[in-house]
Amino acid sequence: MSGLEEQLRRLVEEACGHPPGSPQRARVLTQIIRLVTVRLWRENTSYYQDALQQTWLYFCRNICDGYDPDRGTVVTWLNAYLKHRLQDLYLKTQEDNIRKASLGIQQLASGDKSDIYDPVDNIAAPPDAPPILENVQLWAEADISGDLRQTYIQGRPDVNCQVLILKRLPPEVSWKELANEYGLTVSTLSSFYQRQCIPRLRQFAESEGYL
Repeated sequence: MSGLEEQLRRLVEEACGHPPGSPQRARVLTQIIRLVTVRLWRENTSYYQDALQQTWLYFCRNICDGYDPDRGTVVTWLNAYLKHRLQDLYLKTQEDNIRKASLGIQQLASGDKSDIYDPVDNIAAPPDAPPILENVQLWAEADISGDLRQTYIQGRPDVNCQVLILKRLPPEVSWKELANEYGLTVSTLSSFYQRQCIPRLRQFAESEGYL
């Protein structure tokens, strides 16, 4: 076993020794991500960043339950998942292109030129920015500084910014459902969200260049 593999194995054990969502686990997971990133499979495709974001979400959710160190390294495990996601996105892209081409042929045959498919549309565009929603979800789940969990409604540490931000991401849970779940009024929840959670979301969005 190489030095890196041994280091990653120890870090995984350390991360999983901390409670889910804790700052300690988030800190160690960040260390693992930094070590693994430069060793992941890379492709120059427009959908690579989408596949990569899916891979990091999978990593954060499954490292302690879905990863078996006896079957391979963390890098091998994540590369296998990443390649599967790339294959899925490749097939989806091909299906979309075939559908567009078929639609164009049908329109030509019928004489409808209102929205004819142009083969130029099939030229690969520059890589898209990483999906904003997935980045927000990853940021909120990791909560590396612990600020989101530590910002909560007075007397209710279980109703904090981390919980509410994740609940309100699409497909969002309604305020009425949240009020019933936590035994609080809609106005209490929404007011807290506007005053405390939205500014933190905005700060993250600005730091990532979304705003």
